[in-house]
Amino acid sequence: MEAGVGCSNRRSSGGEKKELFHVIHKVPAGDSPYVRAKHLQLVEKDSDAAIIWFWRAINAGDRVDSALKDMAVMMKQQDRAEEAIEAIRSFRHLCSNQAQESLDNLLIDFYKKCGMVEEQIELLKQKLRKIYLGEAFNGKTTKTARSHGKKFQVSIKQETSRVLGNLGWAYMQRRDFAAAEAVYRKAQAIDPDANKACNLGICLMRRGDFAGARRVLLDVVGRRLTGCGEGKAESRAMELLWEMESRRPSSPAEEEAAVSPSSLRSRRLPIFEEISTYRDQMAF
Repeated sequence: MEAGVGCSNRRSSGGEKKELFHVIHKVPAGDSPYVRAKHLQLVEKDSDAAIIWFWRAINAGDRVDSALKDMAVMMKQQDRAEEAIEAIRSFRHLCSNQAQESLDNLLIDFYKKCGMVEEQIELLKQKLRKIYLGEAFNGKTTKTARSHGKKFQVSIKQETSRVLGNLGWAYMQRRDFAAAEAVYRKAQAIDPDANKACNLGICLMRRGDFAGARRVLLDVVGRRLTGCGEGKAESRAMELLWEMESRRPSSPAEEEAAVSPSSLRSRRLPIFEEISTYRDQMAF
């Protein structure tokens, strides 16, 4: 009887240790291809082997949503972003509807890393259309996001401003500063923050609108926007103001000519024309 109790205790202790191992290393339990891939990734730190097993998990239909995302992130870490892009494009049809938004976010990040500006712009426009059509967040008004291990809620309003900010940066890379200015101003009108204000200031400087850039950057320095108290945005704004002082036109007449109506393109972009019909559906 005592021997039986001893065996039972040992089995119980072994099970608890195994469960503790999974908790500590954040490895799922089981023996499937996906579990094997996570063990190689998190415990054995063998990235090449982990990617092979993530492929096997996808082909076996084992937790495809997670397997594809985890594999793509690991490929990017190995400087294989172009392969990650191809993998997502090829296998995203196997993933659930709930996974599509996060796959889009990964693609945008990879496009940015690979300098694929046109693809980045097109996908950002698609995300905006989904927002205005009420299709973002799987039809919900908020979603749970994660940053640096912490969870927080993001509203449709905040997401719209974030996507517009990313679109503005993409236009900047294409050197379409008129389009970038229009998008940044739209983003700031929806949910202003210091980081996008700094980017708008850079955009206005590139356009020669030093007076406008100065006003935008002084809002950051004066801590009149969200995110100003962190210090990083304020330092960046101060650096831009110093840079602008050394580059601005030498006379008021030159500055006025740089921002005259005849020198500026329309600030209304095709993307806003396309989605204006659905604007009332926004949850502001």
